[in-house]
Amino acid sequence: MADFIGLVAGALTTVAFIPQLLKIYASKSGKDVSARMFVMFSAGVALWLAYGILIGSLPVILANGVTLALSVAIMVLKVRYARRDRAVRP
Repeated sequence: MADFIGLVAGALTTVAFIPQLLKIYASKSGKDVSARMFVMFSAGVALWLAYGILIGSLPVILANGVTLALSVAIMVLKVRYARRDRAVRP
């Protein structure tokens, strides 16, 4: 039962990032996303992932692995679109 609760909690908190990722992709802008917050958040998630691996907890590993991938994707899009915006400006 504990693993089930962990999997559901992880799924909900992970899926919460999908709308942000889609919004950045659709608007082609990540200017409203705080880079500092996402870097700190990603570092924390990476540590949670490492912790999950060390204790062998599948819910912690899965949730944080997917969350880290989504967080990195958001940062990549933010940087990509910021560079594009700087290149377009006169």
